[in-house]
Amino acid sequence: MTTQPTLERVAMAKAINLGLRRAMERDSKVMLMGEDIGPLGGVFRVTDALQKDFGDARVVDTPLAESGIVGAAIGLAFAGYRPVCEIQFDGFIFPAFDQITTQLAKVHYRSGGRVEMPIVIRVPYGGGIGAVEHHSESPEALFAHTAGLRVVTPSTPSEAFTMIQQAIASPDPVLFFEPKARYWDKEEIDTHADDAALGLIEGPDGVAPGVAGLERARVLTSGTDVTVAAYGPTVRTALTAARVAGEEGRSLEVIDLRSISPLDIDTVATSVTKTGRLVVVHEAPTFFGAGAELAAAVTERCFYSMQAPVLRVGGFHTPYPVANIEEEYLPSLDRVLDAVDATLGY
Repeated sequence: MTTQPTLERVAMAKAINLGLRRAMERDSKVMLMGEDIGPLGGVFRVTDALQKDFGDARVVDTPLAESGIVGAAIGLAFAGYRPVCEIQFDGFIFPAFDQITTQLAKVHYRSGGRVEMPIVIRVPYGGGIGAVEHHSESPEALFAHTAGLRVVTPSTPSEAFTMIQQAIASPDPVLFFEPKARYWDKEEIDTHADDAALGLIEGPDGVAPGVAGLERARVLTSGTDVTVAAYGPTVRTALTAARVAGEEGRSLEVIDLRSISPLDIDTVATSVTKTGRLVVVHEAPTFFGAGAELAAAVTERCFYSMQAPVLRVGGFHTPYPVANIEEEYLPSLDRVLDAVDATLGY
């Protein structure tokens, strides 16, 4: 008998909460750490009620010390735990940068593969919520540049529910960037999907649980004229661009990258071989950003299929602006459509 999916309409913040709950029920070694994540449930209520249900030994309210949070998590991983750290806002991660890039990212390599670091660091990131300074940044490229770290980001509640569980199951350290402007987007998800459906069981190819699912990009709309690759908060903008362009007779193929490190070049290259054009969209500055790496890799792979240079739409090479002008900084629908027009004009 086929079991019918149990669908529940939830926001992304709630989907992550449900994913954390499932992971904690599945494995008693999974524990949460962060500032105000206990009785308060975190600034965005992502950890709401988890301390009440699992106790303060597994959902730990920490001091305001990001370096200490990650450093303690590294020690706990040595002892066999699977810590999930919350960094309250993207701009607060930098006190922990040394622990993440010089310690966490390198332990597996230094130990000759003998020591795994199954740590997830949750980072609410991106703009669009009218926040003050250091609350709207997109620092993902800084961590993607560091070997030894996986860097991923969901774009929808269903992706968030699945990907947080895959990240926790992964034997590698994962930077899990959560687009805070999408925390309130709602979608129906199967809250009782089994472990196999979630990619949490080792397959016949021996790939570790969680890893294969995290690495793969998804083609969201099929198109023939231009490939638009986006991730996190800009996926919804790319999908809107595809709908508007379709009404004007242009066919866009939208890809949700999902993983920034590693990048699923194969999926993007297959699409660009068909369309001949690529526009990459992300909120982070385009200068030395993830889009630049994707542009270079796709150009190397698809040079003889391309009809135009890769174009990038993203933030500018400035500090993130004050809230009343952030809409001028963020990649808007008009800027994405302008790039589509430009690449079709070559």
